[in-house]
Amino acid sequence: MTDGTLGDSLTAPAADAPLGRDDLLDRAQPYRRELLAHCYRMMGSVHDAEDLVQDTYLRAWRAADRFEGRSSLRTWLYRIATNACLTAIESRGRRPLPSGLGAPSDDPERPVVEAPDVPWLEPVPDAMFRGEQPSDPASVVVSRSSMRLALVAALQHLPPRQRAVLLLREVLKWRAAEVAELLETTTASVNSALQRARAQLQSAELTEDELSEPTDPAQRELLDRYAKAFENSDVTAIVQLFKEDSVWEMPPFPEWFRGRDAIARLIGAQCPIGPGEGLMLPTAANGQPAFALYSRHEGGDYLPFQLHVLTLDGEHVQRVTAFFGDDLFRKFGLPESVPLDAPRH
Repeated sequence: MTDGTLGDSLTAPAADAPLGRDDLLDRAQPYRRELLAHCYRMMGSVHDAEDLVQDTYLRAWRAADRFEGRSSLRTWLYRIATNACLTAIESRGRRPLPSGLGAPSDDPERPVVEAPDVPWLEPVPDAMFRGEQPSDPASVVVSRSSMRLALVAALQHLPPRQRAVLLLREVLKWRAAEVAELLETTTASVNSALQRARAQLQSAELTEDELSEPTDPAQRELLDRYAKAFENSDVTAIVQLFKEDSVWEMPPFPEWFRGRDAIARLIGAQCPIGPGEGLMLPTAANGQPAFALYSRHEGGDYLPFQLHVLTLDGEHVQRVTAFFGDDLFRKFGLPESVPLDAPRH
C-alpha cells in the first residue's frame, strides 16, 4: 500500500526558493494529479477531490508570500490539501459502500429501494492519473494498489485524523515527526493513531489478493467472458464466473448480496436488460478492470445503465460494485449513447 519513491521527495531538504504568486501555480502544476489522488483517498469522492484540489491551489496562491522554502513545495501543498480535506470531512461525513452498512440481504427477489440521502463512495477513472510519460511524477506516485475500492472504502471507516495519518505515513511515506507537525500533535500520538488505523484495516479483511493485477491471459479471458455474459443476459454464464462467496453491491441501493446463488437470483429477478439488449464497453477504475453496461432502448440507441468495477481473484470474480448515474459515465469519458449498429464487445 505504498507509492514508493514519493517519500524521498517529500522529506528531503528543500531547495525551493520563495515563490511569488505569478509563478507559484506553474511550479505547483506537476503535483496536481497526485494531490487529486490524495484528496480522493481522503474523501471517497472524485467530485469532492477535484473541489479540494482547486481549493488547495487557491489557498497556496493566496499564501505564496509566506512560503519560505523551508520544506519542499510538494510537502507544502500536501499540508494544505490534507487540512482542507480534514475540514471538509467534518461537514460532509464518510462515504460508505453498501457492504459497509450492515449484513447482506437474504431476499434477492425483493425489489431494492434506493437510499438517495446517503453520500456513497464514488469510483474514480484511472485516466485521471495517467501521466503523459512513464517518468511523469504522477505516474510514479499514484500507484494502482493505493486507489483500490477496497482500500478507499476501508479508509472511510477510520476517523478523519487516523485516515490522514495512515495515508501520509503508509502511502506517502512521511516521517512521523512531519505528520505530527502537520496535525499539530505529538509523534507518539501519530504512532498510536497509525497502529489503530492498521488494526482497523486488518479487521476490514483487505488482503493482498484483492490488490493483484489482472495481467495474465486467464484473467483477460475472464473479463471477455464476463462482458459477453452480460451482453447476452446469460445468468448461468454470469454466475459461473463468480466465486462461491462473491459479493454484489450497487449504490445507491443499500442492499447487497453474498454468494453465487443470491447473485443469480438477483440478476434473474431484477435486471431489466434482456438477451441481446446489453452492450459492455471496457474501462478502468480505481486501478481495477471495469465495464460500462449500456441498455438498448426500443427504437433507439444503447443508453447508460451501470458502471461495473470488478475485483478478481485468480480466474473468478470476487466482487462487483455496480454504480448508477449518468454523471459517472461523463466523468469516465464514456459516450452518453451508443448507436445500435456499433460493434459489440
